[in-house]
Amino acid sequence: MPQAKLFLAVLLAYCLAGFVLQAQAADAKFQPAIVYDMGGRFDKSFNESGWRGAERFKSEAGIPYREFEITNEGQRELTFVNMARRGATIIVAIGFTQRSAVASAAKQFPNVKFTIIDVALDMPNVQSIVYREHEGAYLMGMMAAMATRTGKIGFVGGMDIPIVRRYELGYEEGAHAVSPTLEVLQNMTGTTPAAWIDPTRGAELARSQFDRGVDVVFAAAGTTGLGIMQAAADQGKLSIGVDSNQNGLHPGSVLTSQLKRVDQAVYRAFNRARDGSWKPGVQSLGLAEGGVGYAMDENNEKLVTPAMLARVEAARAAIIAGAIKVTDYMAK
Repeated sequence: MPQAKLFLAVLLAYCLAGFVLQAQAADAKFQPAIVYDMGGRFDKSFNESGWRGAERFKSEAGIPYREFEITNEGQRELTFVNMARRGATIIVAIGFTQRSAVASAAKQFPNVKFTIIDVALDMPNVQSIVYREHEGAYLMGMMAAMATRTGKIGFVGGMDIPIVRRYELGYEEGAHAVSPTLEVLQNMTGTTPAAWIDPTRGAELARSQFDRGVDVVFAAAGTTGLGIMQAAADQGKLSIGVDSNQNGLHPGSVLTSQLKRVDQAVYRAFNRARDGSWKPGVQSLGLAEGGVGYAMDENNEKLVTPAMLARVEAARAAIIAGAIKVTDYMAK
């Protein structure tokens, strides 16, 4: 009887060792990668959120990832092709501007998984993550309307594209839900991808709005937003950040930040590709899914009163329940 128990123990140990070796072999073949859009991984916004998700995966799984920062348009397609040729098993593309490059690479490498953020791409090995930005922007508009003392709030977008117009329309609707007569001034930085990386121009547009009476401005402009927020801090005005929690960039000057959980999308894509549960198709994330939201912390707690927060939370719940319908610019 003792010999039988010993035999079973040895057999179990061999089986467990085999499972461990199989898992290690699988992880050795698993090579995640991420390609950041213009502005780089440390843009304090969209790309950086994606980087945080990749870092979380690396920390928890102990698996490194490859990365590349796009600095000019000509790099896009070659970057994805090179990543795939070098053994990447899943590649996350940050930003809608990567669409054509991902489409081309995905066609050439049908066994490689691609996850692209902010645009829908219908291919059998592509997963698309899109966001209902207008839902979060509605809450930003409410906060701005409750914080303004002049009755004028502003919006400065980056590249003039439908997604940014979606932010602007949601922001305006939320503001007017609080105060129908409130004036909303808006500007777009440009019509090319360079509009995302021009803090100087962003600051100029913000100062122009301040000169016309605006005292709260929403910066939905990527790295360009850093100039907008700096201009607001310099003039004693309020700004609203975007994508990442930017409250700490200018404590006491940033009313809040609209969060876009790109970090979660990257983290989940890597994990699901690793465990085999990754699936192609389009995923739409809004308030209900935790894909968008707003940031509260020690940097803005004195700017947002309990009454403001209660009203915003009530609206958030109403949007999730369907009682408030925020207009989607891209569905008009």
